[in-house]
Amino acid sequence: MSTALIIVIVAIVVIVLIALLVALPRMRQRAELRRREKKLDERREQVVTAHREEAADRERRAEVAEQRARVAEQEAQRERAAAQAREEQANLHERGMADHELISEDERDEFAGTSAVREERGTAGTSAVREERGTADPRGGGSAA
Repeated sequence: MSTALIIVIVAIVVIVLIALLVALPRMRQRAELRRREKKLDERREQVVTAHREEAADRERRAEVAEQRARVAEQEAQRERAAAQAREEQANLHERGMADHELISEDERDEFAGTSAVREERGTAGTSAVREERGTADPRGGGSAA
């Protein structure tokens, strides 16, 4: 072999070694950068997943709260209706239109002649008053002619 060929081979080997020495740190930096990017992507995915899970959980809680609010609204409407019914009953009693509810059958004689027990002439009137209260004529008859 000639000396020139050996020098060329050695020169090529030296150039390759220098290129490797220069390129190796850059390759390490790029590999490290890719590793850090990958780690950052993994953390990003974890955070995204955590936020989405939290959002889904809050959405479920909001739906439950809305359903409870609807139930509460319905209960409030029922209470309002009951309050209105009681107010109407109070108005009837205040105007004396429900006095018959204040006495029982065995107290009828005691309150005879008051607005609670109206004295009407004839059996037709008595029947009507009893039918109004939901009681039947003790004689079993209807209205007399």
